[in-house]
Amino acid sequence: MEAQRLSKVREVIEQQEMDALLISSPFNRRYVTGFTGTAGWAVITQDQAWLVTDFRYVSQAGQQAKEFEVVQHGGQPLELIREKLGAAGVKKMGFEKHHVPFADYETYERTFAGIELAPIGDAIEKLRGIKDEREQHCIRKAIEITEKAFAFILGVMKPGVTEREVAAELEYFMRKNGAVSSAYPIIVASGARSALPHGLASDKPLGMNEFVTMDFGANYEGYCSDLTRTVFIGKPTERHREIYQIVMEANQSVLEGLKPGMTGKEGDSLAREYITGRGYGDYFGHGLGHAFGLEIHEPMRFSQQTEDKLEPGMIMTVEPGIYLPDFGGVRIEDNILVTDTGIEVLTTSNKELIVL
Repeated sequence: MEAQRLSKVREVIEQQEMDALLISSPFNRRYVTGFTGTAGWAVITQDQAWLVTDFRYVSQAGQQAKEFEVVQHGGQPLELIREKLGAAGVKKMGFEKHHVPFADYETYERTFAGIELAPIGDAIEKLRGIKDEREQHCIRKAIEITEKAFAFILGVMKPGVTEREVAAELEYFMRKNGAVSSAYPIIVASGARSALPHGLASDKPLGMNEFVTMDFGANYEGYCSDLTRTVFIGKPTERHREIYQIVMEANQSVLEGLKPGMTGKEGDSLAREYITGRGYGDYFGHGLGHAFGLEIHEPMRFSQQTEDKLEPGMIMTVEPGIYLPDFGGVRIEDNILVTDTGIEVLTTSNKELIVL
């Protein structure tokens, strides 16, 4: 897989008329090299590929980055890279403009004097957007662990248990069942707090007659999942049921309407127009979803600003919601894989209103 990725990176180098590309961001470095360590620089030309790291990671890098020559630096990695680039005759080098702080850029200018620095945008992230078979396998495993955790947590939730305790039980269960960690800080928001789209778990106890929204995922071998389900404790009112039903129907309308070639804006509109038509458009204030993989948020989005198109191999979230201040909120989130002819819904957890 890494050989294919390296070949695609070299196509980017050629298309952008560069001699070399310097990759320093952790997720792009891992994607291109296979190296999971926390320190290193990948340097790629049309003929050579180096992974420059320190003593701590030389052995690990040699085992993981099979397509790269591992080079140990002695504390001055950029000086070593400059020597390599000079020996290779590099005149123009690309760097990741979205990941290089200005202070680092100033260091690049000094260190690589005589080499033209060419900022690239999200070219590597776009390569990452199309998941290969191994990536799809890891994401499916992460989803499987997450959905088992959801089934488990329903037996834990009851009045008096705090949101933090729910989050801790989810994290512990996922780790016991194969996850490296949770994919991101777990959201557990109950009662009026469920109207907070990113309401991280607090010390608030779960109460009677309220929504509880849980947004969580597993990290399996570096790849994420992202699931949201909203349940109810006690006896829901007609308004609770109405809001929940609208969100569930919006979710379903998206899953039935998505197809490759559709823009992110068109996908977002499938839910937004439905929720607006039911009178709650002002209470759905975020985009419908996003791509994920090595990172929980990757560039492709379902939003009213996204003109990029869905392509086969993309994995996205579909997460419409309604959030009513001082009352509560509902979000229902699924994960989908774009195929050649439509989509495959990867998440299978129950979406009917669960009353505990």
